[in-house]
Amino acid sequence: MEQQTSIEEIFFKFLSEFKFDEKNLDYSVLPHYIKTLQSMAEISNSGVHVFDLNRKESVFYSSNYGKLLGYNPSDYELQNYQFFESKIHPEERMQLAINGISLLKMFNAFSMDEKLNHKVIDEYRMLNAANKYVRIIEQYQVLALDKKGQIWLMLSIVDISPNQDDNDGAIRCQLLNFRTGNVIPVEIPQKAELALSKRELEILKLVKEGLLSKEISDKLSISVHTVNTHRQRVLEKLDANNSFEAVIFASKFGLIS
Repeated sequence: MEQQTSIEEIFFKFLSEFKFDEKNLDYSVLPHYIKTLQSMAEISNSGVHVFDLNRKESVFYSSNYGKLLGYNPSDYELQNYQFFESKIHPEERMQLAINGISLLKMFNAFSMDEKLNHKVIDEYRMLNAANKYVRIIEQYQVLALDKKGQIWLMLSIVDISPNQDDNDGAIRCQLLNFRTGNVIPVEIPQKAELALSKRELEILKLVKEGLLSKEISDKLSISVHTVNTHRQRVLEKLDANNSFEAVIFASKFGLIS
């Protein structure tokens, strides 16, 4: 329970970075989306879910969503997304949270077209109603942007994985550009934390610009020792071997521009 709480706290801390003006959000489109998505779920036998980043809650589950794992709507309709999050295998829950938030940061760095042209494909284990862990495949992508091009609604489509014999707990994550067919395997260090501090980001950006610790020290009016301490913490948080790796990782996943 402690780990689940920490994940939820980290997730909502990250979502608080998204600032919306509800006057610029057209919620009248949501019933149309829901009607279409429910029909799609019934035809495809896939579970469909929509998450609203403005209201920070799930706004739609297809009627068959829980049936994939043997659950009834009454089991989860009052718990929102927390019910299904609690069913993720505990060994995989934190890494999925890290992957998901890092990938959302990566999406934030995309252009509007790139945001709408990519989807993430995850494979992991969830507990079904028979108290057995089964592998599922989840695909999620942007359903709607606000007028500023910020991610507003996220669409998730869930299916039972055909790879049930592969039950070693390995999480698979890929980023797919479904316009070009380009697939990028996503490998995020296990020890990577979800955010760097403001000062750590500031220093990492200057490292990216090619400044040495003494030059950063002079520019920020702090000691060289303080600069090096922050640089070491960045390496630890990103599980990087050197500053070059840290810059590459942070840039790839949208931590720095």
